[in-house]
Amino acid sequence: MEKMNNAFEKMKMLVGIEVEDEQEQPAIEDGNSFSFMDDFNRQCTLTTKQRFYGFAICLAAGLACTFLSILVFFHPIKFGITFTFGNLLALGSTAFLIGPKRQVSMMLDPVRIYATALYLASMIIALFCAFYVHNKLLTLLAIILEFGALIWYSLSYIPFARSMVSKIMVSCFDTEF
Repeated sequence: MEKMNNAFEKMKMLVGIEVEDEQEQPAIEDGNSFSFMDDFNRQCTLTTKQRFYGFAICLAAGLACTFLSILVFFHPIKFGITFTFGNLLALGSTAFLIGPKRQVSMMLDPVRIYATALYLASMIIALFCAFYVHNKLLTLLAIILEFGALIWYSLSYIPFARSMVSKIMVSCFDTEF
């Protein structure tokens, strides 16, 4: 019965419902029941309306940055910074809906861990090329890598999409003369 109550309390915490502090205090003192992200989720509870507003604002800002980056396409450094910032905002918008803990756990899921690593690494490479290297060609190549990684990462959320795209790409490039 206690396990069911603890599971119910964790579910309330993930959804954003306040939990009673006097019941949670012994579990926090044990140190093994709650991690940093559980404590963070308890402290940052938002109402459903606030979650939707945060999601909409963050997604709109991310899409605006991504689309506005087209205006500076011929300046690859500015384009790289704007495009990557837009991607970060759009990626962070889903954390408002499902919570940061679930977002991270979904990103680190074994099905999409490599796609996540490639996507985050490509963003870091693009920003590094734009801020420190100041090479337009390298920044443009990093943005192309980032765009491809974004597509591959997005496909990881659609069942069987990556395998289907892989088969299509192999069949397109596997032509015999």
